[in-house]
Amino acid sequence: MGFLTHLGKYWMMLLATFRRPEKFSVFWNRFMDEVMRLGISSMGIVFIISLFMGAVITLQTAYNIDSPWIPKYTIGFTARQTVILEFSPTILALILAGKVGSNIASELGTMRVTEQIDALEIMGVNSREFLILPKIMGAVFIFPILVIYSMALGIIGGWLIGIATGEFTTDTYVYGITYFFDAYSIQYALTKTVAFAFIITSVSAYCGYYTKGGALEVGKSSTRAVVYSSIIILLMNYLITQLLLG
Repeated sequence: MGFLTHLGKYWMMLLATFRRPEKFSVFWNRFMDEVMRLGISSMGIVFIISLFMGAVITLQTAYNIDSPWIPKYTIGFTARQTVILEFSPTILALILAGKVGSNIASELGTMRVTEQIDALEIMGVNSREFLILPKIMGAVFIFPILVIYSMALGIIGGWLIGIATGEFTTDTYVYGITYFFDAYSIQYALTKTVAFAFIITSVSAYCGYYTKGGALEVGKSSTRAVVYSSIIILLMNYLITQLLLG
């Protein structure tokens, strides 16, 4: 019954969240603030992780190709497929669940325990639409851009380490990353990203919005937000992959 109760409260929260904003100018300002806070501020960590993960994927592929019958361009092909199909949309989403999800849960949890949300409700403001909707829409907008940015950095990181170690030439790597390229792979990755962005923000907002107690409970809500978001992302990753690629 506990699971069904939480599921019901979650859907009720979403129904109250997706309402037409009373003032579009206020919503737009908050939307842009969330784009900066949730997306632009994450570009540094995305840069570092993507660059080095692309390099690691390329090196591991190169070192595991022992047969002379396997052409060198396979390294670029494998790096491209790994980065686009799985690393950038899924692994990056798990990392952002930790960074963004905990931030959202702690922010809303603090507002709840300090009665700021209650004050908004007393003033007649739909607190869920005012606080949560800009976060969801901001993440859904900016996360696909972060993933494209991550894809490019991962492929560049693989190229840099390959050239530095002499594993392949630039022409071989470029041929590999363009070999049998299907634009549907990008569409698949961005579809997953939009779903993951919604999961991270809505689940984290739920954990924070319904926090009860004091400062200790805020910390617990942040932890729950990261754990629940990560589990649901992994489940959705399987379901979306089965639907779109199965």
